[in-house]
Amino acid sequence: MKSKAINSIFTIAGFFTATILLNSCGSSEAKKEEKTQAPTVHSIETFSLEKGMMSTNIQIPGELIAKHSVDLYAKVNSFVKKMNVDVGSEVREGQLLVTMEAPELSAQLATSASRLQSQEAIYAASKANYDRLLQTSKTPGTISPNELDQALARKNADFAQLDAAKSGYKEIADNKNYLEIRAPFNGFITARNISVGAYVGPSGKGSEFPLFTLQDQKKLRLIVLIPEAYTSYLGEKNEITFTVKAFPSEVFKAKINRVAGALDTKFRSERIEMDIDNSSKKLLPGMVAEVKISFPATEKTFVVPKAAVANAPEKVFVVKIVDNKAVWVEVRKGREADGKVEIYGDLSEGDQLAKVATEEIREGVEVKVKK
Repeated sequence: MKSKAINSIFTIAGFFTATILLNSCGSSEAKKEEKTQAPTVHSIETFSLEKGMMSTNIQIPGELIAKHSVDLYAKVNSFVKKMNVDVGSEVREGQLLVTMEAPELSAQLATSASRLQSQEAIYAASKANYDRLLQTSKTPGTISPNELDQALARKNADFAQLDAAKSGYKEIADNKNYLEIRAPFNGFITARNISVGAYVGPSGKGSEFPLFTLQDQKKLRLIVLIPEAYTSYLGEKNEITFTVKAFPSEVFKAKINRVAGALDTKFRSERIEMDIDNSSKKLLPGMVAEVKISFPATEKTFVVPKAAVANAPEKVFVVKIVDNKAVWVEVRKGREADGKVEIYGDLSEGDQLAKVATEEIREGVEVKVKK
């Protein structure tokens, strides 16, 4: 019995000893883990923030269109009688392009002319009658005032009928003039959709396509849509150069002539136009141009290397070093060029910034500046 009691005492003592040893081991491992999780002191390179002048350029597509382009349609129902031009023809302003015929218009014009002659004769008779009565009425008691008034009213009514006849005749005559289509400006015929004998008109079959398409190809417009971020840099001094696939080795120059002054609601961009002299007809409307636009520097701004700006999910920032501690300063980016970028934020000249900004350099951590 004594031996059993002694064994149990030794067993309990061993258990407590093992527990103490395990606790001491656990605390030492925890202390080691705490030591490994101690803040890391980053060693970084810095630079002094300065202002500079930044010039940039962008390369975007543009479209060449004719300065003047028009689709010519028929105004009255008619048939094509004679065509004087075809695709590729160069025409002058006022030149007759096509003649059409509409027999019913000729009949209407003849009827209107007869009505006009009849009204002229009626008005001439009523006017002569009124003039005679007016002259006779000068002798007292010969013509009653009522009779004279009736003659005057008849003359005025006949004059109104004559005016209406003249207007009707002019309307039909003007419609007949529409049977001749003339060029509204100098240019080239780029499309033809009719043949002799074809039926044309302002509505229905025959009006789906224009008779001709006329374009002024000696003067072109270069249309470019400028992204919103660059609209504030647009000015008369911007240099515009462009190339086209047809002449890849040739560089063309242009000058901004018109600026829309508003953003397109679909593309959020501003339309600019350049006039291009194309007397040689080397360029063609519809060509896509690769446009290069230079934006010269207008004022000094903070310019830093791209690596000095970090793009975190919550904000864009630079790492500013203050008393050997990292401070995140939120910034906005401007233009970018040649590995550098404009930044705007709560910064001053002479501030020390990290050359390479990353999220690993946490806010407020101690840093060591490399010499």
